[in-house]
Amino acid sequence: MDAIQYGKLNRLINGNISINIANEKDCVVYGTTTELLTMDTSSEEAREEPEVEPTATRDRDQWGKGIEFLFSCIALSVGLGNVWRFPFIALENGGGAFLIPYLVVLLLVGRPIYYMEVIIGQFSSRGCIRAFDMVPIMKGVAYGQVYSTALATTYYACIMALTIRYLVVSFSEVLPWTYCLVEWGSQCVATAATGLNLTVNHSTVVQGISSAELYFTRTVLREPVSLEDGLGAPSWEMVMCLLATWVIIAITLFKGIRSSGKASYFLALFPYVIMLILLVRAVTLPGAWQGIAYFVKPQWDQLLNPHVWYAAITQMFFSLAICFGTLIMYASFNDFHKLVHKDVIIITSIDSFTSILAGCIIFGILGNLAHETNTTDISTVVKGGAGLAFISYPEAIAKFKYLPQLFAALFFFMLLVLGIGSNIGMASSVINVVKDRYPQLPHWKLAMGASVIGFVCGLVYMTPGGQFVLNLVDFYGCTFIALVLAIAELLAVGWIYGVKRLCSDIEFMLKAKTSFYWRICWAIVAPGLMFLVLVYMLCSYEPLTYKNVPYPSAAYLAGWLIWGLGVAQLPFWAIYTIYQQPGNSFRSKLKLALEPTADWGPRQPQQLQAYLLHRKKTQESKVQRGGYFIDNIFG
Repeated sequence: MDAIQYGKLNRLINGNISINIANEKDCVVYGTTTELLTMDTSSEEAREEPEVEPTATRDRDQWGKGIEFLFSCIALSVGLGNVWRFPFIALENGGGAFLIPYLVVLLLVGRPIYYMEVIIGQFSSRGCIRAFDMVPIMKGVAYGQVYSTALATTYYACIMALTIRYLVVSFSEVLPWTYCLVEWGSQCVATAATGLNLTVNHSTVVQGISSAELYFTRTVLREPVSLEDGLGAPSWEMVMCLLATWVIIAITLFKGIRSSGKASYFLALFPYVIMLILLVRAVTLPGAWQGIAYFVKPQWDQLLNPHVWYAAITQMFFSLAICFGTLIMYASFNDFHKLVHKDVIIITSIDSFTSILAGCIIFGILGNLAHETNTTDISTVVKGGAGLAFISYPEAIAKFKYLPQLFAALFFFMLLVLGIGSNIGMASSVINVVKDRYPQLPHWKLAMGASVIGFVCGLVYMTPGGQFVLNLVDFYGCTFIALVLAIAELLAVGWIYGVKRLCSDIEFMLKAKTSFYWRICWAIVAPGLMFLVLVYMLCSYEPLTYKNVPYPSAAYLAGWLIWGLGVAQLPFWAIYTIYQQPGNSFRSKLKLALEPTADWGPRQPQQLQAYLLHRKKTQESKVQRGGYFIDNIFG
């Protein structure tokens, strides 16, 4: 390619992305094969190109080191769901047999979608909103994902506030959940190993309520039976813990990925140090191996239960944090040619391994609790969700004869680090949407602004009825919305943009062919299974409850409004995008809205120009295999 041809190619680009080549003697462009194309641009024809600095590449951050991306993704994906959700979900759905559908779903849904989102982010070097320039009509998917992620960020921080509250009181001389208070009444059964306040007979112990549960519900949450009397006023202790949570997040995000990337070393690695300590302690406790055996014992008949597969897909979906926009955002800071498929395999494998490891730790300690209370049925000492972390585990620690404060502090500090790592990723995704739109704004102002807004919104969760609100927002604002938007994203990338073109982009970026495994999963398996999950969810839908207590009618209305606002982003931005297209007819406007924008491609101008040359060469040599369906997958 000589300078004249290069000049013609350069003029094909949008006027805002032309670059200055007049003052450079040599210019290197990535070709469509592994070799580089070098050209002399000293001729007069090349000097005629105007000097315009590309705004698209200005002030775009990158990871300080490539491994920071790996650690940041581990910190994002490995979170609270691995510690308290996975063990309970596995126990409910076949124990050890649950690992079979879980690993199958990992290979067919989790890993392919993870790889797809990382590829999109790295290829475009754009946040999740601008990444949908690949399919402008579906940009509502990204806006809906940001909306859902913002909601999740607010209540996730509130769980961190609970963790900080428990971490602080873990340094008390006597753990506060080990003894009964007078106001709790005679139903309270102290959980201390010494039998403190245990003045009732064995039959009463069975029917009573543990001091660990009463401490959590009455002292920490001040939880009402229902919402008939309203939410109540926030607890000042919990408000201070929430403030501390957002201060930590703001400090970590103070310099964007330059600070969060450095923090990722600690956020990703330190929890495993604590896990190993807790694992060693767990397996040495009396009754621990009975608890672990109870966790991994397979119930083979459960494999034919569709609910088990539904649980495996939803657990994988939220554990890996796919289809929330965060992975696209993190990958957008990668080097363009980074071989990310290795990172994807490492991250998804570590996430699954951590879930199993956490299950062994939790059930080893709960096995000891059952042993200490002379209980043969371990399920009677297990509570799901937050109850596992803030009731069952503290109750088990109370039985430790040596250093219960140390192991309580280690456990809750581990939860705090895991939660902060995940929340950093979610908050970064929301902040970078604003940063991409207003690149002149400094990171510290965005971090401070997001933290203040998150803190104010989180005050509602600090009220006595806060857990009712959290449960409502989690279901309608995250779980329900995310499934709909995930299906829309997979259809947009796999069938509108096309698996074939995505694989061509991968070949241009990584110089590697994409196997049929990835192609089939992207085009058929992943969207098909996600659609089945949504159908199953709708068919089995029942009005949401919290601890079997129904919500007021106004709360259900609020939940559906939260869901509707997120899903409505799809038709709203589709209509707006079609309206904005040039053309005289609806058909011509629709066609343009379905095609990538003129500047879609790599962010760096030289790479973008080489990509356009690659696309032109690909289209000229295009040979269609069968109909569109076959060609899109195997072409």
